[in-house]
Amino acid sequence: MTSTAQPPASGAREAHPDHLGHVIFITAAAAMGGFLFGYDSSVINGAVEAIRHRYEIGSGTLAQVIAVALVGCAIGAAVAGRIADRIGRIRCIQIAAVLFTVSAVGSALPFALWDLAMWRVVGGFAIGMASVIGPAYIAEVSPAAYRGRLGSFQQAAIVIGIAVSQLVNYGILQLADGDQRGVIAGLEAWQWMLGVMVVPAILYGLLSFAIPESPRFLISVGRKDKAKEVLAEVEGHNVDLDARVREIEIAMHREHKSTFRDLLGSRFGFLPIVWVGIGLSVFQQLVGINVAFYYSATLWQSVGVNPESSFFYSFTTSIINIVGTVIAMVLVDRVGRRPLALVGSAGMAIALAFEAWAFSADLVDGKLPATQGAVALVAAHLFVLFFALSWGVVVWVFLGEMFPNRLRAAALGVAASAQWIANWTITASFPSLADWNLSGTYVIYTVFAVLSIPFVLKYVKETKGKALEEMG
Repeated sequence: MTSTAQPPASGAREAHPDHLGHVIFITAAAAMGGFLFGYDSSVINGAVEAIRHRYEIGSGTLAQVIAVALVGCAIGAAVAGRIADRIGRIRCIQIAAVLFTVSAVGSALPFALWDLAMWRVVGGFAIGMASVIGPAYIAEVSPAAYRGRLGSFQQAAIVIGIAVSQLVNYGILQLADGDQRGVIAGLEAWQWMLGVMVVPAILYGLLSFAIPESPRFLISVGRKDKAKEVLAEVEGHNVDLDARVREIEIAMHREHKSTFRDLLGSRFGFLPIVWVGIGLSVFQQLVGINVAFYYSATLWQSVGVNPESSFFYSFTTSIINIVGTVIAMVLVDRVGRRPLALVGSAGMAIALAFEAWAFSADLVDGKLPATQGAVALVAAHLFVLFFALSWGVVVWVFLGEMFPNRLRAAALGVAASAQWIANWTITASFPSLADWNLSGTYVIYTVFAVLSIPFVLKYVKETKGKALEEMG
């Protein structure tokens, strides 16, 4: 995506758009991709143990089946920008919606383990596309004064998707009398868990017909009159539309289509700003956040919590995730991105350290001692809260804002791909690491949370209140 939001004419950056409500609807519709991102990523949490028993596989194979979707995520993130530049943002959204739908049906009705893994790769490709196209499209249609808050819709949708998936999983488990392999209408409970995603996937596709194409893409393909209509929708009729189109054209003429080669520097491979984007993406994952969303039910069962309670704790964690995200959305344009990241890093480090201590206790009758069990439960929720009010939101906002226009598309694709690779590393390694030493695994995550603090202090610049053209 070669061009994103430009500064409005005549001081409109600070003005209230005439149709802010419509802009919010457009943003929310686009963020449905984030909802599916969260839903598809975490719904597997309810099926992990059932898949293990259904196919009689060990921790290593199980981890690969869970993590293989992230290979599709990395590929989808890498190519989404190019697809969107060629056929438009809306067509890209529609392709992702179709892939989400196909993946849901295929995952619910697998013939064998390889077949289930294949459908997870398809769903992962859709997630990767949504992870790129959502923030970029929202940035392109958002007035600058509201871009941080509207950009936060993506993360809000992700965490709502996570929560809904856990609520649906819990409800299905109740219908199956607490048995993940219990049969409901001819299918096992875990199959229903994976298949229900077809409903939001179809809704995502339908909503794509109700939102406009990005004005930047329309101008890039010569459809200026249509671009003016969209600009009037999102910035109001008081804006000089001809001037806005000229501004966007001038900005686009100054830049060329970003390529991987543009990201390369002379000394360290990538340009420094690209490494910062990669660093943000990697640290976001290496603190182990997706263990809480992919494996929490398995984690709690491993320390003696019964299946129904473990599913309930997965749901309460996802509610805390929503609360933290709302806090971040309120604060991101007020206090800035960088302060939130630092507070979050400190809070996560402390919570993870307490989890590591709690899991170091010996199990008594297959359970953690009462004190350690309580500490582990509280610390797990606090970890998710601090992540959600900081890195969960600000990384997506940073990635949508921090790169110069001439690099944005390619750099965002590389950063998003790095995020999925780091996610895969954590997801694929956790079952085996947990078998080795659960406490030691959380010590590793604690170290990464601590290291993220000097990284932010030294390398990450604040983007609050800056136009995209000011990024350098």
